[in-house]
Amino acid sequence: MLKALITGITGQDGHYLTKLLLEKGYEVHGTLRRSSTFNTSRIDEFMSQEQDTDRLQLHYSDLLDSSSLNNLINKIQPDEIYNLAAQSHVAVSFENPIYTTQVGTLGSISLLEAVRHANKNIKFYQASSSEMYGGGVKEKLDEKSSFDPKSPYAVSKLFAHDITKVYRDSYNLFGVNGILFNHESPMRGETFVTRKITRAVGRIVMDLQTKLTLGNLEASRDWGFAGDYVEAMWIMMQEDIPDDWVIATGETHTVKEFARLAFESVNLKFEDYVETSEKYFRPNEVDNLIGNSSKAKRILKIHNELQINKNFDMAILSIKPPIFWKEKPILKKQLSMDLHLYSLRWTFSLLSHQYLLLLEPKDRRNVGEQKVSNFRLGQSLQYEH
Repeated sequence: MLKALITGITGQDGHYLTKLLLEKGYEVHGTLRRSSTFNTSRIDEFMSQEQDTDRLQLHYSDLLDSSSLNNLINKIQPDEIYNLAAQSHVAVSFENPIYTTQVGTLGSISLLEAVRHANKNIKFYQASSSEMYGGGVKEKLDEKSSFDPKSPYAVSKLFAHDITKVYRDSYNLFGVNGILFNHESPMRGETFVTRKITRAVGRIVMDLQTKLTLGNLEASRDWGFAGDYVEAMWIMMQEDIPDDWVIATGETHTVKEFARLAFESVNLKFEDYVETSEKYFRPNEVDNLIGNSSKAKRILKIHNELQINKNFDMAILSIKPPIFWKEKPILKKQLSMDLHLYSLRWTFSLLSHQYLLLLEPKDRRNVGEQKVSNFRLGQSLQYEH
């Protein structure tokens, strides 16, 4: 049985990667930082499913503690390591540049050093980012395009990207860089703009919020579906020769477009509810990012996996406001009670999870071919094929 170690297992990509690897028969290990609260909600279902098999194990470790990483890798002896851990919010990286940079730089090099000394046959995946490009050009960006990072987050990612190449070339390690452009899903954190938008739409529909405040509405991104992109990660790791790979849809959409579609999905006018504030603008804006994944499509043969023409629709449809219309009165009644914050958040989380399960068919490959239609008060969900 193959073993994989995932740093950042509790994040969006960690969820989809854990699911994929378990389905492929892996023994999966993930790292957790010690804290006063558990943050495993995205993988709780897998922990429950595998509680009697030991095929999913979590370990306390810290990317800033090289000795703990060395001990963990020597103990597990993984076949593959996926380094997904990061302080991944670009705006927050301006507020916490030192921590962001430490995790991105020391974390990656500590893992690579551990692999070099433990077992050079371990395959290593580094989660690079399209933010490394800086977005100063309108052209489609590929593996040969120049980098021009414009945030502490992007700088830390570029270091991790480059040091992976250095270790690959210097020590003959199997080090892969996946330059994934924006990829969204129901598992995306609520502070990221796509989830911030859809969550606000749900709250506005329920009369719990009146306005949505955003930053740069004209920022344009190449958005795909996280589940597809995570499978691309795994495919990269199955190649005979390690390399760098861009994964993108090849089309771009603005934040304004995304917000407009989200509001239109519940028959509301975007202009009536959205306002902007300088507070949410970055100190150094990245206006446009669009990728060219022709190399990956040609060599990895994953163009059918990515469902390129459907990814933007998938992102919208999969994270529509997480509310059952028929449950709206029930939820409003619950909210009228004197519930404490934890109960309130749990209620939202439960309803969100149940609703999104309906929006995500079990067969991931078909999900991009399906569209939700006739979503109206009192009507059931219907799919067009």
